[in-house]
Amino acid sequence: MYEKQVARAYHKELWTAIVVYIVLLMGSIKFGRPLAEGALRTVVLLLPMIGFGLMIRAVARQVRRVDEYQRLRMLESIGLAFAITGAVTFSYGFLETAGFPHISMFSVWMVMGASWALVGIARAWFDK
Repeated sequence: MYEKQVARAYHKELWTAIVVYIVLLMGSIKFGRPLAEGALRTVVLLLPMIGFGLMIRAVARQVRRVDEYQRLRMLESIGLAFAITGAVTFSYGFLETAGFPHISMFSVWMVMGASWALVGIARAWFDK
């Protein structure tokens, strides 16, 4: 039962943070892009990072809430995703010097999320 409460609390915190991020992202795009360059525009365009910070907080709180075994598994998965992301982005950096198109830094987070998901799926598949 405790695991369900922990998972519920995590999902509530994470999805709240994601909603905050999306709302701030839409607002920053709508109102920040048309602003003249300067400090105000920079601050408005960075507002979605509040939601991102809340996502980091939700993950950190989840790591503290779970037991030692779950914490070890979670941190191993994050470590593997970090290594995969490093390998993919570093490799693509070499490809850019070979003439491949430049990719936005936003893609790093997408690679990290996909890597984390793939590691989780692989662990669930092979641990049966």
